[in-house]
Amino acid sequence: MSEFKSDFLHTLKERGFIHQTSDDAGLDALFAKETVTAYIGFDPTAPSLHAGGLIQIMMLHWLQKTGHRPISLMGGGTGMVGDPSFKDEARQLMTPETITSNIASIKTVFSNYLTYGEGPKDALMINNADWLLGINYLEFLRDVGRHFSVNRMLAFDSVKTRLDREQSLSFLEFNYMILQAYDFVELSKRTGCRLQMGGSDQWGNIINGIDLGHRMGTPQLYALTSPLLTTSSGAKMGKSINGAVWLNPDMLSAYDFWQYWRNTEDADVSRFLKLYTTLPMDEISRLSQLGGAEINEVKKILATEITAMLHGRQAAEQAAETARKTFEEGALADNLPSIEVPASELEAGIGILALFVRAGLAESNGKVRQFLKDGAVRVNDKPMSDDRAVIGSGEVTGDGVVKLSLGKKKHILVRPV
Repeated sequence: MSEFKSDFLHTLKERGFIHQTSDDAGLDALFAKETVTAYIGFDPTAPSLHAGGLIQIMMLHWLQKTGHRPISLMGGGTGMVGDPSFKDEARQLMTPETITSNIASIKTVFSNYLTYGEGPKDALMINNADWLLGINYLEFLRDVGRHFSVNRMLAFDSVKTRLDREQSLSFLEFNYMILQAYDFVELSKRTGCRLQMGGSDQWGNIINGIDLGHRMGTPQLYALTSPLLTTSSGAKMGKSINGAVWLNPDMLSAYDFWQYWRNTEDADVSRFLKLYTTLPMDEISRLSQLGGAEINEVKKILATEITAMLHGRQAAEQAAETARKTFEEGALADNLPSIEVPASELEAGIGILALFVRAGLAESNGKVRQFLKDGAVRVNDKPMSDDRAVIGSGEVTGDGVVKLSLGKKKHILVRPV
């Protein structure tokens, strides 16, 4: 459909969120005439979501901003099984305690993007364990399982990929798509939810839910998926040189989060401004036309706007100022990320390989060796090349810290305690 009339779908289309829908015209008409409840499911596989999941959170943000009701569904029940979609092997099963702990940790991020409450347009945080953990298996097979065709399930890309590679798919995982389809029906009954959104890899699972709803007597349900994003160079969104770009501040500082977006490739700047910020489209259009040296200023705006939504405006501007002082003035900014090391250890001396790994600037001694060979390692802004170098109390500056740098943009302060 070339033009959507409803605010929500029009906004999503012009900002690049829509990969496909199950019925453009029907969904547009629904959004134009009533307050729509829609959900996205989130797996509690870690204590935090990472930047790869930010596109889904932004879809819920725009849903609420255009006058509708979002549900962030936590997979407390399905998390005990694990989503097999496009995975090469079965996920490690998590204990109920780990799942509960992860959900509590993940929840803290959502309130930065959504307003939760009891009002008709307030967001809901729901856990599918509320209905899945109490299921009677025989009743579930009779009432829900009978509506599924194994032949059709085998044809879904997420299953087919595994089977084509002759990798085993357990019966436990095979049940995942039935449980996810049932979530859609249950949310429809409990909250009047009419739309499930997700990444394009979830298309088969969402369509399953629509079909199940049709067979179990729900109103017409709908699907909307977003494109699976990679950077222009093909890197996966939410991954950096040092691992996942976590959203929880206790797992990644506001400064490091800001830096991740500041390092956006030139070709991705316009797309990311549309997807990850709430800047007006005419402003994004203006910024997107800037090139040359000016694009670096646009990247700073991008980083600051995205960081402000997650960490707050003050933390975002502080991160931008820290970067400016560090890179433009060469000054030692107090609010650079830091680690504490016992003063006695520094007095005895710590090998440069171990210290850089400990600071989180590399994942292994071998990586640090490679960075040393590449000339990317500095201590107190002095280039280092010897992998046997020892960093001790003699390197503590007048500011009471040792500054470790990897390349031009990654810095950690070591504070003796």
